[in-house]
Amino acid sequence: MKIALAGNPNSGKTTLFNLITGKSERVGNWSGVTVEQKEGRLKKAFNPTDEEVTVVDLPGAYSISPFTQEEKVTSDYVKKGKIDVIINVVDSTNLSRSLFLTTQLLEMKIPVVLVLNKADVYKKKHTKIDEIKLSKELGCPVVETVSVSEIGVKEAIKTAIGQVGKEQEFAVIESDEKRFEYVNKIVGEVEFRQILTKDLNRQDKFDSIITKSVVGIPLFALVMFLVFGISQAWVGPWIADMFTGWLDKGIEVIALQLQNESGELGIWASILVDGILGGVVAVVGFLPLVMVMYFLISLLEDCGYMARASVVLDPIFKKVGLSGKSIIPFVVGTGCAIPGVMACRTIRDDKERRATAMLTPFMPCGAKLPVIALFSGVFFRDSAWVGVTMYFLGIIIILLCALLINKITGRAKKTNYFIIELPEYKTPDFWLACKAMLSRGWAYVVKAGTIILVCNFVIHVMQTFDWSFNAVEASESILHDVATPFAYVIAPVVGVVAWQLAASTITGFIAKENVVGTLAICYGITNFIDVEQLILQSGATEVATIFGITKVAGLAFLALNLFSPPCFAAIGAMNAELKDKKWFFAGILLQIAVGFTVGFLIYFFGTLFAIGSFGSLWMPLLGWAFVIAFALVIVILITKKERKLQ
Repeated sequence: MKIALAGNPNSGKTTLFNLITGKSERVGNWSGVTVEQKEGRLKKAFNPTDEEVTVVDLPGAYSISPFTQEEKVTSDYVKKGKIDVIINVVDSTNLSRSLFLTTQLLEMKIPVVLVLNKADVYKKKHTKIDEIKLSKELGCPVVETVSVSEIGVKEAIKTAIGQVGKEQEFAVIESDEKRFEYVNKIVGEVEFRQILTKDLNRQDKFDSIITKSVVGIPLFALVMFLVFGISQAWVGPWIADMFTGWLDKGIEVIALQLQNESGELGIWASILVDGILGGVVAVVGFLPLVMVMYFLISLLEDCGYMARASVVLDPIFKKVGLSGKSIIPFVVGTGCAIPGVMACRTIRDDKERRATAMLTPFMPCGAKLPVIALFSGVFFRDSAWVGVTMYFLGIIIILLCALLINKITGRAKKTNYFIIELPEYKTPDFWLACKAMLSRGWAYVVKAGTIILVCNFVIHVMQTFDWSFNAVEASESILHDVATPFAYVIAPVVGVVAWQLAASTITGFIAKENVVGTLAICYGITNFIDVEQLILQSGATEVATIFGITKVAGLAFLALNLFSPPCFAAIGAMNAELKDKKWFFAGILLQIAVGFTVGFLIYFFGTLFAIGSFGSLWMPLLGWAFVIAFALVIVILITKKERKLQ
């Protein structure tokens, strides 16, 4: 048996889906979160039968006649998915908007159960809905639910299973105009409001203030500063310090068990303890910082703020030719670039969708947070500003690159309309935020125990042996030989030829957390956080001294890793969404060029500002040669395009 959950965006479908299946799909108090159907098995606690029941969570849609990609997914699945019954999840606080889709679903000749979700919210607004009359008018069962507290959910599932195989009669409505008239007529008969929708309430008045650029942009900057400050400088490191202490004790116990008679570790024991475990612990040590950030972002989404942030940024993105809907992938991309890139399919225009998919990885994601935390903590006392700076630098890079893409593609100016539903403000659900945090944290641990673990093993083996597989010093190892050519490439960014930094950048393409793990192996450090807390010397740490680079170089190297191409998984998502090899390779080249250029400019001008000189001449010359070559390629492309247009 197959049950489909269908409804408007932000109606509570995914919350209901997670509840009845035990899944942990991403939930946000704004539209555009679900972009493809999700499947799960109905939990026994909600299944009144012995039959296996599959539940499908469809993307939010306002109509079966598809206007956006997610509506197309829903429309195609309803028409071809062999569904036994549809649970139409309706936001009962906005009945008139929701019933348009309901009438279309009823015309599909598939049994439908109408679920009036958020019943607790609409009752607080002194609204009453006559369920019996609504059921009679539509010819389908109607059930009230509160999906966040399970109220009415079991009854809704039982009713839906009971409707399988039954016929529901509903006359086909000929046009959208008549459909709106029919819906308004029903709402007028079954809904009774003491406060009319057209009347401005307290939320509307508040929105009219914070969605203005003058207030909204500084507020957004303040909110993001607090998010990064709490996660990276205040609460996060305090928790991480205790956490890494426990991990270090565990490694010490394992090391003692593996020591030989002379009290030393053999080659393979060293690879296990220092390479595999040490590298993984160095990455996992930042888990508390990552989880705190995920928790705070979940609270912001659940309370309804992120939708307002999108409205604030919309006018800015329109000026560079992006759709207002581009904001959604960028915000989603702060958690992970992969779903951020996938969220681009909500954009209807092909060029806008492809440009957004290319630019989304420039937003610092959760995998880059350990890199931000490491370099901000190692080189700067007050590290909260570093994360915020990188976040807004990502936005600036996106705006500039969007202008560049529009200039190269010769896209004509047109008016973009950004329509987004502003959800009700609500007290965020701390339990749901904790579940989201734990789910993402577990995904982080799984990555550390698989991809990162294997990568650390390979890196340590390469650093231990030469090409003849003889144990040698790191400076004579395979890793040194492989990474050294790349060290010369990134030398204009960091000011030195450091094969260790080059190796970490290379492994970062596998998973950005590998930057931290590789540095831990190459420099023999397993606890960055503890060192940063305990061995502070004149604003720099012992780790900074070991790295052998300046503060400016540390910031430049951080920018290089944040704004160069993302991990391979995100690159694969880009390829899938772009659906064009020219756009794909152009996107990769753009990301490489931007990462190097931004890193080099930070180092060049930062060094000149800090000490008044640059030092060695060949490195700035190489850097400027790269930047000028990149600029020339862009000029040629733009000129070529303009000639074609003339």
